[in-house]
Amino acid sequence: MTALSAIAVASQDQRPDLFLEVAGAIMRFYPRIIGISLVPLDEQGSSLDIGVRDAELGALVREAAKRSRGAPVLARYPSDRPAYLIVKRSPNSEAARYGLALVIDAAALLDGDSAFWTQTEATRWLALPDGTLLVGAADSGSSPQFTRALSSATQPLELKTAVRMTILDVFPPRRVALALALIGFSAVALRAIGRQRAKVRAAEARAELSGLETRLSHASRVNALGEMASGIAHELTQPLTAILAQAQAARRLAARGDTDRITGILDDVVEQTRRAAAILERLRTWTRPRERNAEAIDMRECIRVAGTLLAGQAAELDASLDVRVPPTPLSVVGDRVELEQVLFNLIRNALDAVAEKAAPREITVEATMEGDMAVIDVSDTGPGIRSDVRDRLFTPFMTTRENGTGLGLALSLRLVERAGGDLTLIETREGARFRINLPLVRAAREAGA
Repeated sequence: MTALSAIAVASQDQRPDLFLEVAGAIMRFYPRIIGISLVPLDEQGSSLDIGVRDAELGALVREAAKRSRGAPVLARYPSDRPAYLIVKRSPNSEAARYGLALVIDAAALLDGDSAFWTQTEATRWLALPDGTLLVGAADSGSSPQFTRALSSATQPLELKTAVRMTILDVFPPRRVALALALIGFSAVALRAIGRQRAKVRAAEARAELSGLETRLSHASRVNALGEMASGIAHELTQPLTAILAQAQAARRLAARGDTDRITGILDDVVEQTRRAAAILERLRTWTRPRERNAEAIDMRECIRVAGTLLAGQAAELDASLDVRVPPTPLSVVGDRVELEQVLFNLIRNALDAVAEKAAPREITVEATMEGDMAVIDVSDTGPGIRSDVRDRLFTPFMTTRENGTGLGLALSLRLVERAGGDLTLIETREGARFRINLPLVRAAREAGA
């Protein structure tokens, strides 16, 4: 179009034969161009046409050229012929004198050697960008349609295709039967494989659980003994030191013949000896093989025993151990030694936690009654529990301490659950807080009934 426009402007109406000659050559080279028309924008001038003759063509080209702002304008051919116009003003400026139009055979654009489009089920449409149909008739939309804009800057036509299909076209019986057979066979095979794998995983899980329980059962008493022995070592230091000091004082008094004061000293020695014996008896109770003895016990007494055993270690760390119990009994059903062991473990863990932090080093054991439950909180002002280990905190052999065994909390949870309660970690802004919930005597008996 650019070459034709240049020739039209250069000839200035003097060489129409030159324009028609070049236009004819272009039509021979591009057979889809079935006509070329040069229409003066001045309605008094005459048009130059080759290949087409239509009374309405001149007016249509003139109107399209006047609408152009530089880009070619597409318009449908004025007759029923499946063709369209590409109109450009010449020269391509506000001083344009002509409208130059190429007439394109739209049907020829869709010609091809594919036999697919000769089927009655296949349909094609070609339309202008505004939706004006060039080739094909309007479709009811009952068949699936596919639309795509042709990638041409000057001719962005829309190509629409559709294929009418039946259910047998979508699902050929033989192929469907074969596919169903394969799917059925695969489903049966996968189900059998899945069941076998599930059995294997279940067996592996049972074996792993059994191994963990065996390790926990073997190590729990050893761990408890170590924890208890550590606390007893701290506690025995006080009575043994007192006995040593009193014995040395009695020897000095005996050397001076002061027998009156020796009696009081010997009474103190007896008291401290009994205290040490009580501590050793507690150690024998913890280490002696025994059956679980569920009975009604007062949790206040269990708290007192655990606090007494660890008071020496708390003093050595310069940590305060604050025990708060209600004035009325907190009676639960459980094994006394097991529940004392749980409290001992929790308080001992709290002491280890505050030892890692500067003052204040505070541990609080608070027992309350909430409905039918006895609630015991053991909290500390230590560094707290890291978020990445909270979900695994009660897993056997999970520890955050360098020398820890990872059995204390796992064993404690198991012992509390045996008493019908639960042990949980409570969210706090500072330190850590563990909570024991145990059913009171009446609630426990009703649950057992």
